[in-house]
Order: sequence, then structure tokens, then C-alpha cells
Amino acid sequence: MTPVIFTTMGLPKAKQLDAWRGWFDTVFDVAVDDPQAGFSATSETWNLGGFGLSRVHAPRLRAFRTPDLVPRNPIDHWSVTIGHKRTTGEAGWQRSIDVPAGTPFVASLGRELVSLRDEDDRLQLYLPRDGFPDLTAVLEGAEGRPLSDAMGKLLAEFIALLARSASSFADADLPGLQTAVRGMVLACVAPSPDHSAFGAAPIAVTRKEAVRRIVDLNLANPSLGPDFLCREAGMSRSQLYRLLESEGGVKNYIQRRRLKQCFAELSNGANSRSVSVIAEGLGFLDPSSFSRSFRKEFGLTPKEVMHAKLSGVPVSLGRGGSSDPDVRNLRDLLGLIARG
Repeated sequence: MTPVIFTTMGLPKAKQLDAWRGWFDTVFDVAVDDPQAGFSATSETWNLGGFGLSRVHAPRLRAFRTPDLVPRNPIDHWSVTIGHKRTTGEAGWQRSIDVPAGTPFVASLGRELVSLRDEDDRLQLYLPRDGFPDLTAVLEGAEGRPLSDAMGKLLAEFIALLARSASSFADADLPGLQTAVRGMVLACVAPSPDHSAFGAAPIAVTRKEAVRRIVDLNLANPSLGPDFLCREAGMSRSQLYRLLESEGGVKNYIQRRRLKQCFAELSNGANSRSVSVIAEGLGFLDPSSFSRSFRKEFGLTPKEVMHAKLSGVPVSLGRGGSSDPDVRNLRDLLGLIARG
């Protein structure tokens, strides 16, 4: 999928804020401390067939949906937002909100909304009410409340995974995505045995992705193992073992991730380290055992990969904007999302 991208970068500073307001016309208004100081910001939004996902980087601002804007643009999508900075303001019949960094919170575009935050990168999941009628009671119950428990953290991981993967989705993926989103929202916002069962598949995918990220960030850590992963991922050993059972177990999964990193470093033309130094840095202390494992995984020895790099022979392991003339601003895009 190709995102719709809007940016004020490249515009004269004096025109940047007005351009940003134009993009959010009748959805949100924006206020800043100094309108003449410039407002360099970028929005990427994916229409994922019945729901939308947006990634926004913008300076410090106050965004609001006033009693005047609501009737002018009666879009009433639900929004699930995650920021890297604290968010304060009002949501849902003027209830105060104070949301810590990295914590999802729910708001309705059908009601007044005020959001204040510092310069930030934020993700927003847009869920049309008509497309997700079974979520209405769940989301109304959570409106304006920080989802700060373990399931809220899992929902944040899921939305971040969607954002990392959005550009690789094909049209055939979209019905399944909508089902996954519904299941995750039910399971994470209003946990219950029934909701957990409905969200079982996307929960497993999200947890596995969270484990992968922890593993990849700690490949050189000699403590990387089941206890470390359980602690960092917030899961029990039995959960971890079930999650990685299809990968041959925790030990085999970690070893394959380390071997893949070795391959990447050995085939990197900018890397001048020797095979033994790269291997030892990733926990492979026995050269013979490392070479056998590497060849079994990739069909090549470490030295063959290194020689291919030196000879210039490539060795490997095996979309910027909208062209839709109907999309002039976020209002148009949300309308398209609502229509699926």
C-alpha cells in the first residue's frame, strides 16, 4: 500500500502552519506558541480498506476539535493514538486526559477534543464507527483513559507493527487486517476470555514481533536467553516456549537471529572486521561449530560470503505519495477510509 504523504518541509516558514491547517481542515484546528517561527511537519496516512493508520511528526502544538468543527465535518471515527511524548487535554465530554509517553489512548472525532503535546512522532489508528459497530461500547468505555496496563502495551506494539508493515500490505491482506484490528482492540481494551480468544492470532503475531525486536537489540548480550526474554517481554516461560515452538525453540531462534546478523555483517562492504571477530561478538566462540551452523543455515561458509563481498559479487538471503485526485486533505482521506 502507498501512503498519502503531506509535508510542510520546503515551504517558507511563514506559510507552513497555514498549510498544515489546510491539510487538517475541519478535522482539527491547530495552535502554536509562535506561528511565524515555522512549522516543519509531515503526515503519512495509509488507507487500509475500512480503517486508516497515520504517522505524524510535528512540532509542539495544541490540536483541537471544537463544537464548531464537529457539525462542519461530522466524521465520527474512533482514534487510537500513541505518542512518544506525554499528551494532556480533554476528550469525551470535556474529561481531562493525561497520557504518559508510549501509552495508547482512545478519542472520538464525533465529540470535542483538545490535545496538547511537545514535538513528537505519533501513530493514530482511525476506526470508522460504521465499520466497527461491535467496538462502540468497548471504545466508549475507554475514551480518554490511558491504556497503561500490559494489554495496552501490547496494543501499542501491534499498532507500531502495523506502521512498520503498512507499505508492504497488498489488497488481498486488507480483510484479514480488519479482522486482526478488531480482535486486538477487543482483547486489549476490554480483556476477557471471549475477547482474548477472538484476538488470539494477532496477539501471538504481536508478541512474537516484540520478542524478535528484543532479541535483535541484544544479539551481542551474553545474557540473552529464556529468562532475559521473559523479563523483557513480560511473559512466562511457558508463553515464550509456546510462542517460539514453531521456530524450533528459544535457543534455536536466538541462534538463527545471530547467524542472520553475522551474514549481514559479513556481506557488508563497509565492515572490515574478520570472520572470527564478527562471530565472537555475537556469541559464537567455537569457530568450527560456528562455520558448520552458518553453512547449514545459508548453504555457504562464512569465508565464502566474505570473499563474495571482497570480489564485488552480491550475496543476499533471498512505494512516496498519493496519486488519487480525490484526496486533497485528511478530511477527504478519512471519508475514503470510511467507505472502505
